[in-house]
Amino acid sequence: MIVYKVVELSVVDDKEIEKKLNEMAKDGWYLDGIHFAMRESSKRPAMAFLVFYKSVPEEKDEESE
Repeated sequence: MIVYKVVELSVVDDKEIEKKLNEMAKDGWYLDGIHFAMRESSKRPAMAFLVFYKSVPEEKDEESE
């Protein structure tokens, strides 16, 4: 089964993104994409949302056994 995790970053710079990518990779997560939330008054993103996924064993439904 594939599970997803979304991580929100309020400080959007290369060091913070790199730190979070390495942290999540160490825990077995794979990057699916990065989405930026922009401010109208600035060319820099206000926030970033990092989407990760990983495969986990299928959980058996105890009620159906």
